[in-house]
Amino acid sequence: MLSTRRDFLSRAAQAGTALVAASIAGEAWARGERPLRILVGFPPGGGSDVIARLLQEPLSELLGVPVMVENRPGAGGQIAAQQLKAAQPDGSTVFLTHDHTISILPQVVRHPGFDPAKDFVPAGGFASFVNCLAVPGSHPAKTFAEYVQWVRTAGKGRSAIGIPAPASTPEFLVQQLARHFQLDLVAAPYKGSAPMIGDLLGLQIEACIGSVQDFIEYQRTGKLRVLAVLGGQRQAAFPDAPTFGELGLMGLEDMPFYGFYAPHGTHAAWIQRFSLALAEAVARPAIRTQLEQMGLTVGAMTPEQLKQREQAYTAAWKRIIRQSGFHPQ
Repeated sequence: MLSTRRDFLSRAAQAGTALVAASIAGEAWARGERPLRILVGFPPGGGSDVIARLLQEPLSELLGVPVMVENRPGAGGQIAAQQLKAAQPDGSTVFLTHDHTISILPQVVRHPGFDPAKDFVPAGGFASFVNCLAVPGSHPAKTFAEYVQWVRTAGKGRSAIGIPAPASTPEFLVQQLARHFQLDLVAAPYKGSAPMIGDLLGLQIEACIGSVQDFIEYQRTGKLRVLAVLGGQRQAAFPDAPTFGELGLMGLEDMPFYGFYAPHGTHAAWIQRFSLALAEAVARPAIRTQLEQMGLTVGAMTPEQLKQREQAYTAAWKRIIRQSGFHPQ
């Protein structure tokens, strides 16, 4: 009897110790005591990198930990996504990314090396943006209708349109435009937006499709002209550019998004803390203004809202990709 009582007390003490340890661990998650690494899937100087470094200081201040930006460029963010999957779910790593890596890559690459639904957990979103079609500032077309007419006459119905990466939303948009306006449009893939814009400004290609962040400064200086935008409404940065919906091409209203993701299994208390810190960071006037000057529509999204946004965008482009006849490579 005495032995049984001692065993019971021993087990109770061990259980109590485990509960205390779990409680302490939970508090550590909530406090976010570990340094934070932000993975970026594109080279330094690109849009995602600039955003990460803009948010680096306020996130460090609000979370109370050092924050570092680590660039892992390549394959449209695929390498960085694989790094996130391999990271420990201990609140030390997040991935700043946009729609291409999360929603498009898993649909166009047969073995991307990650599954967002299984390997990642949304940690909060902060902005949306649009893709645009642009021509050089010296191009004779001042409107999209004039561009279509120019292709039919000067181009004899054929034109190349630069895109920043193969099997990206711009490539499928080129196909949609070709089908809708009955043109022979060819997507010319580049390794990123910088060389694409370089060729556009050098008059090596007649048009290109990229994100508002890529075009906004060149539009302001007149070096290129945005003729049309995706999304459900016109953009303040390009008030004269109609949406593709206005031009009769429907189904392109879902806007790309920016968000942060953590490895699957990351503690819910840490996710909540990070999400709140992110929302406070992008609400600061100086940060918000700089993001808006990049052409972003700023608005914090909770992890659940980011998840819903991701699912809706993925579904919209799944239909478009299927209609294109594209087969994962």
